[in-house]
Amino acid sequence: MKRFGRNLLLVIACSSLYSLATKAAPAVLPFYVTTSQIKPEGKLGQVVKKEKVATEIPGAQSWRIAYISSDVNDLKTISTGLLIAPVGQAPKEGRPIVSWSHGTTGSAQNCGPSQQLNPAVPLNEYYLMNGNSWEDYGVLSVVELIKEGYVVVATDYQGLGGGGKHQYAVGQTQGRDAINAIRAAGAIKETGAGKKALLYGWSEGGYSVLSAGGSINYLAKKGTAFDGIELVGVVALSPVNVSGVAQVALSSSANSEQALEKISAPLSQNIFMWGHLAGMMYGLQAAYPEKLQLTDWFTPEGAKVFDVLSNNKCFHVLSDSLTYSYGDNYKSLLKPIPSNAKAWIDALIAGGVPNNAPAVPVLMFRGTKDAVPKPMVDIYEAQMCKMGGNVKHIELDGATHFTSPVEAQKTFLPWIKDRFANKPIANGCPKS
Repeated sequence: MKRFGRNLLLVIACSSLYSLATKAAPAVLPFYVTTSQIKPEGKLGQVVKKEKVATEIPGAQSWRIAYISSDVNDLKTISTGLLIAPVGQAPKEGRPIVSWSHGTTGSAQNCGPSQQLNPAVPLNEYYLMNGNSWEDYGVLSVVELIKEGYVVVATDYQGLGGGGKHQYAVGQTQGRDAINAIRAAGAIKETGAGKKALLYGWSEGGYSVLSAGGSINYLAKKGTAFDGIELVGVVALSPVNVSGVAQVALSSSANSEQALEKISAPLSQNIFMWGHLAGMMYGLQAAYPEKLQLTDWFTPEGAKVFDVLSNNKCFHVLSDSLTYSYGDNYKSLLKPIPSNAKAWIDALIAGGVPNNAPAVPVLMFRGTKDAVPKPMVDIYEAQMCKMGGNVKHIELDGATHFTSPVEAQKTFLPWIKDRFANKPIANGCPKS
């Protein structure tokens, strides 16, 4: 009888989820409704729409922006974001630009942080006591950065307000969004921006900036809306590094199936982490639709459920829906053995950090109680240092995934200032 009752609840839950698919897409502000109808035609970084928004940050002005970007396959996209700049006369050389890449918010069109009614604020986290929204939003250290005279731009990423499917955790795509956000900031004359720029990001955004920092050819592209970016550094906070993990898993496995199991097993131990893993697979399929199918990895039911949830709900709410509807039964949405494993492994590697040393010094943080496994950052450090990169990796004692960004500020803010000042920097890689 208990089993019957549980199964009945699951049927009802699934029916409710499926019914969402026939309803209208999540509500977004008018700015994003019209933006999603714009064709991505123009130069990389070209601003196709902007809207002034109020901010309480002292000495600042801000805008919502939509701009031309491109994904891992070089297909042009429309990305949205937030731009914040100091008011007043800019210095002769222009203001440095700092590009923020946010952490996981979800894959639905209403999950872009710039869509908040008051988006130009310091980082506001769902899980912390000051969290007042269904998602994380705002920009880490924005008050301090504006006070230093920097222009701050924060991409939403493609698919989170500008139309199209979000390629969640495809580092190359999010990294290009962050680079083109710099170009967009430089193209808007009111910012007074110069050519010097720095990338910083957290979690999914950490993967974004690690990928962008190694995208040497993309950074050097000509014919953009703002050529000649002089990148000076990358700050990665609790970065995921699925491409690095995939490379190591593949090299230590007999086949692709075994490698995929090594990647997915540690991220399938509870429904919260599994939701992130499922989102990664959903994002990969969006990036490589001709090579990957959701039913390679999900059961038919799982593919339908995750498609409905991903298109309608931001991540924290999505996670709650999964927990409510499936609880400990979430693995029933997975195939026992994924098919097409080699294509998935290849996509994980191709979509992530480029296989070359980063163009600039990298400062990387992780909390010792972080949800991001330590091997993810260790692998990046080892691979990039071996190729001649300059990577400093700091473990924050006792910090969690959600406290580490704030705790890292006292270290990375002066580091950013030194990079813009062209101060000499020692190589941070372990001497061994």
